[in-house]
Amino acid sequence: MKASSVLSFLSLTSGSLAWEWGKSGKWDSKPLKANGHSTATINYTTITGFFQQDDPATDASTFDYTTSNFGLINRTYPTDAQFDPHNRRTQWERFAYYVDSLNRDCDNNSQYKVLFMARHGEGYHNAAESYYGTPAWNCYWGLLDGNGTVTWRDARLTPAGLAQCTKAHAFWARALSESHIPAPQSYYSSPLIRSAITANLTFDDLPLPRDRPFAPVIKEGFREGISIRTCDARSDRSAIAELLPGFRFETGFAEHDPLWRGDEGEGETAEAQLRRTREVMDEVFAQDANTWISITTHSGQISKNLQVLGHRAFSLSTGQVVPALVRARIVGGAGTTTTAPGFTAEATCKATPVTSISGQGCVCGSMTAAAAAATATVA
Repeated sequence: MKASSVLSFLSLTSGSLAWEWGKSGKWDSKPLKANGHSTATINYTTITGFFQQDDPATDASTFDYTTSNFGLINRTYPTDAQFDPHNRRTQWERFAYYVDSLNRDCDNNSQYKVLFMARHGEGYHNAAESYYGTPAWNCYWGLLDGNGTVTWRDARLTPAGLAQCTKAHAFWARALSESHIPAPQSYYSSPLIRSAITANLTFDDLPLPRDRPFAPVIKEGFREGISIRTCDARSDRSAIAELLPGFRFETGFAEHDPLWRGDEGEGETAEAQLRRTREVMDEVFAQDANTWISITTHSGQISKNLQVLGHRAFSLSTGQVVPALVRARIVGGAGTTTTAPGFTAEATCKATPVTSISGQGCVCGSMTAAAAAATATVA
């Protein structure tokens, strides 16, 4: 997604961008404005009954995809009699065949994709928030680049986060060789370092099919909600390219971060984040013909992804993944435009706060920032 298009939130529709009607196969049309051309929107539906994560009975706080075959439910499919009459195929092979049949049999205005949406491994900003507590993190510590011991601006992964990546890599290696899970055909990552490194450590050097190499693309739209905290400010494009030379950037990706406004005390609103999520999801479904998609991103961004896709809320701890079978369908009529602001001022404290109140902001105390910095470290 071009950075300039991200800034043009107020010109977007709340449902999705407008697309040319009736494209068959890959929806590779470019967004059209409502200027007399035939327009439409993309509606998303999560097809339930295939993954434990879309079942309301599944407890997100204790669920671990690595111990449950990614949450794929052990069940039959309408295509089993044709594809696997002797019950020799794995669950993933039968599911993949069924998904292929859905795309083969649907009309030209519909398509199905399976999305693997992964949260990055633990970053130093996560450790700092746990150490200082959420009120102090949100109102004071998160605004700093670090505490003199560690840095959390565009945070890197902690040793625990690196271990979570190792766990994910081992799971994928086993799932590919034993369960015959389909390897992703496309890989997308947030531009924030913690997500890009997670994707790299998870998928690099896996025994992937030759026609499905790990060729990740960084998309601005998959970044975390853009708060005033420095962990949400991304590095320059050249710095990302130097650290991860195998990663590609979407067309129009800017050298410097065009979105973070922490220095101005302004953070992205929930409505604006939802609008950019709809935009980037529309781009993936309209411009990527592949079915099996990996997206490595953040907890807040995954929650918006799920909201756009019609999936139930499912909170992820660091290093966890939520898969979803999604139907996208082009329908008539453009979405309703909105004039909601993209960014708004966020309250802060000059020292560690007494507390913070949801919906009201920080409750500041009298302790000086210098005293706070002199007495605190991250374990």
